[in-house]
Amino acid sequence: PNVEAIAVFVEKNPSPLVAHASFSGADGYFSARMKMAETSDVYAVVKSGGKLYMAKQNIKVTAGGCGG
Repeated sequence: PNVEAIAVFVEKNPSPLVAHASFSGADGYFSARMKMAETSDVYAVVKSGGKLYMAKQNIKVTAGGCGG
């Protein structure tokens, strides 16, 4: 609740910030697609109520970048 902004980072990308969205009076839903060349941790940082929250997930990239 009260989401103000969401940022998505890919640790091993040349430009780690892959998406950023700011919200004003919205529910805070966000969807994005990103390209990754290699397996890496992906971080989501959410600003809500003036505080920052972070989640991390390791995403495995297979040969050709699809499936697996």
